[in-house]
Amino acid sequence: MANKLQVEAIKTGTVIDHIPAGQGMKILKRMELIKLKEKITVGFNLPSKNLGMKDLIKVANLLFTEEEANQLALFAPGATINVIENYIIKDKFEMSLPDVVQAAFDCPNSNCISHSEPVQSYFTVKQKNNDIQLKCKYCEKSFSKSIVEDL
Repeated sequence: MANKLQVEAIKTGTVIDHIPAGQGMKILKRMELIKLKEKITVGFNLPSKNLGMKDLIKVANLLFTEEEANQLALFAPGATINVIENYIIKDKFEMSLPDVVQAAFDCPNSNCISHSEPVQSYFTVKQKNNDIQLKCKYCEKSFSKSIVEDL
């Protein structure tokens, strides 16, 4: 008989599931989840029928909106967000690319005015072939998502 992994259920919070393996840490950092001082359960390289391996993040007492969930779609396409209340899934979002990403990371163009003015970064998002392109509202330069993944 195979052993099953058990992850504690949360009463209220958000579960980010089906994260491509290796992206969980980036999401923790990008969303600054550690700073919340809430209970966080993280699983890395868990077995997945669809992905082979996946990461999983559970955050107690944080209820993601669909907009917040879609901001993660840049870094975890295909992931799902389950919003939990009283141990029951209240909402479930399958992430899709947002049209706009705001204040998630700085513009990679060091000459962009967003580095010297008190404005939040703002990018429009377009998918071209297999690449995701981000266009800065201020300098109008376009960048591949891969450039901002590690910012």
